[in-house]
Amino acid sequence: MLTIAHLSDIHLGQVHRRDGGKRARRRAEQVMAYLNALPGPLDAVLVTGDLADQGLPEEYEQVAKVLTSRHPVLICPGNHDSRAPYREVLLGEASAETSAEAPGEGPGEGPINRMHRLPGADVLMLDSSIPGQHDGLLDEQTLDWLDEQLTTGRTELPALVAFHHPPVELHLPYVDEIRQFGEEGLARVLGRHPRVAALLCGHSHTSAATTFAGLPLLVAPGVVSTVTLPCEGGRGIAFDHPPMLAFHVLGDDRRVTTHYRALPL
Repeated sequence: MLTIAHLSDIHLGQVHRRDGGKRARRRAEQVMAYLNALPGPLDAVLVTGDLADQGLPEEYEQVAKVLTSRHPVLICPGNHDSRAPYREVLLGEASAETSAEAPGEGPGEGPINRMHRLPGADVLMLDSSIPGQHDGLLDEQTLDWLDEQLTTGRTELPALVAFHHPPVELHLPYVDEIRQFGEEGLARVLGRHPRVAALLCGHSHTSAATTFAGLPLLVAPGVVSTVTLPCEGGRGIAFDHPPMLAFHVLGDDRRVTTHYRALPL
């Protein structure tokens, strides 16, 4: 059995009501303090993108401090992240063997894709960001990398595939306009690899569960804010909702069970 905490969209550096980014950091620190104080161990903490708000090096310096944990922390970029400072500050540029960079691209320019081997499962963190845009795409380079990683290595074990942008509509008008497109390529790769147990993503700032390519698609809520459904009215984004996270439990039968938690304000 594998137990993973999943959070997303911490947006460190986001200025809310001229607070200098203190609110975003406080909420992220609250979530990490909760996880670090758990009496039992976690196999990993996954953070699926939008670690920084403007993609600035100083924001990633905050990220490195805030995401410090006694549990392994696995990360991938989102549309608010910037690859070069992300790789330099968070990865120390020591990622040549695990990041996918196309021939001819300079350091920090290619998508950041990483494989993590946990006890009993592989976790693949993919880069669905498009530099300079808010919508997402898993490009051919990334899909080829994913196909290769799922084909080689510990093929007898289940795998979890994580990225930032959901590849389906979630019936949130603003989010759906900037979701992951070109999803047919991802579906083709997944169809060749039955060992994938579930897909994990963020971006939508809401806790949600649906399916994609016949697999569970589990969406982490946003830590910094919550996007609301049209039926809930209002502005469509709520800053007074509590920070939330998800726990995913991967059982020996390869079935994933998800529990969502809201932390008190």
